[in-house]
Amino acid sequence: MQMDKKSRKVRNQDINPCIEESDASQKCLDAYNYDKSMCSAYFQRYKNCRKYWHNIMLERRREGVKPDMPTAAERQERLAALGGKPY
Repeated sequence: MQMDKKSRKVRNQDINPCIEESDASQKCLDAYNYDKSMCSAYFQRYKNCRKYWHNIMLERRREGVKPDMPTAAERQERLAALGGKPY
C-alpha cells in the first residue's frame, strides 16, 4: 500500500517537476541494456532539474508561498518566461 502511494506521488505532475527527465533516463537505460555510462547526459539533466526546482521550492518556502512546489501549470509559465528549461 505504501509503495503504491509513493509511486502515485512520483508520477504526480504537480509534485514532481522532473517526470520527463526521469522517464528519459529510464528509457535510455532500457535502450542500452542498463549500461549507465551511455546515459550520463540524461542523469545530469535529471539532477539539474531536481536542483533547479529544489531551489525554487526553498525560495517559496522562505517567502511563505504555498504550495512549496509550483503546480505543473505555474512551472510551465515560469519556464516559458525563461524561454525554456534552464537545465
